[in-house]
Amino acid sequence: MFKICYRYANNIDEAEDLLSEAFVIIFTKLNTYKFKGSFEGWIKRITVNTSLNKIRARKNNFLERIEDDNHNYLEDLSPSILDQFANDDLLEIVRQLPPSYRVVFNLYAVEGYTHKEISDELNISVGTSKSNLFAARKELKLRINGSIKKKEVKKQSFLGKKLITV
Repeated sequence: MFKICYRYANNIDEAEDLLSEAFVIIFTKLNTYKFKGSFEGWIKRITVNTSLNKIRARKNNFLERIEDDNHNYLEDLSPSILDQFANDDLLEIVRQLPPSYRVVFNLYAVEGYTHKEISDELNISVGTSKSNLFAARKELKLRINGSIKKKEVKKQSFLGKKLITV
């Protein structure tokens, strides 16, 4: 649950606050769980909704409209490139996205929402959801490629030094 909150929060303190709020809601609404579907899914949904409600309260109209509607997302990144990163590294790269991109990316790519569900949940148009997802993926691609180049430079500088063995 903390990882869900952390994906939507701006920092660890905010994630902890979201988690606390989600726990309060879960415990107060425990009697409403109808044993349909998984309990874990019910908890996850409450946690996501708690995070989204906090975002809505903090910023009523925080999502920006990006005009570019091209959908070539992350096709240049092969699974072998993504394998170079630990999950925590990828989470941190996602966390660095602007809030409008991060929320849509998390809802679509991580939580599995459709653009229609995202538009309903965030009170935005489907087009805005799609364009924010595109912008998020474009930004992630740039950041991932930048991280790979930094790793290559570090590796080359390490390999370029003469090592003395005893």
